[in-house]
Amino acid sequence: MSEQTERDGDYEKHGGFPVYRADPDNGGPHFGRLVEALRVVQDLAVSTAPPQDVIERAAEQAEALAALLGQYRVPEGRSPSGRSIALPGRGSLLMLPWEAQRFGADGVRASGVFRRYHMGGNGAAHGGVLPLLFDDLFGMVTHAAGRPISRTAYLHVNYRKITPIETELFVEGRVDSVDGRKTFVSARLTDADGTLLADAEALMVVLLPGQP
Repeated sequence: MSEQTERDGDYEKHGGFPVYRADPDNGGPHFGRLVEALRVVQDLAVSTAPPQDVIERAAEQAEALAALLGQYRVPEGRSPSGRSIALPGRGSLLMLPWEAQRFGADGVRASGVFRRYHMGGNGAAHGGVLPLLFDDLFGMVTHAAGRPISRTAYLHVNYRKITPIETELFVEGRVDSVDGRKTFVSARLTDADGTLLADAEALMVVLLPGQP
């Protein structure tokens, strides 16, 4: 949370969105290991063709894991998932496992890789994961700029070139302008050579009191 946001208290005044605090322990010493293992399983689930006896064993182990973890379900905002700031994707399996390199009022820059799990076909990232990347980035951009909690009202993505998987890429976003409750943001996705792969623009709208 930015110093400006903490000082004004705007982050907690707007909307009916729960206030989540970062987990200072990042889930503890083994949570990051668990999340990475689950990501590898996701990659393998879409990239392997094991024999039926192996599939049966894997299904049994997956069911046993689900039963083990299912005993510890907690309400939204209490799991370390999404609140483990030091972990790729903040420890969330939904979010792309990218890591922020710069986080400030002048913008947010992150780097990461689209994994095999994110492939759409022919070695390219699925077109649907790029809006997820940009949308998550825009949430960080508005937060870093000290804006109150906002929802995405509009998101447009331009696909400039094929986005490869398993290649380090960079995404950078910023606030372009502010008009009352409206925050206009934009971002670019590039490869290591600076080649533009995609760009996006969005409108983020500050929540009204009590608005979910």
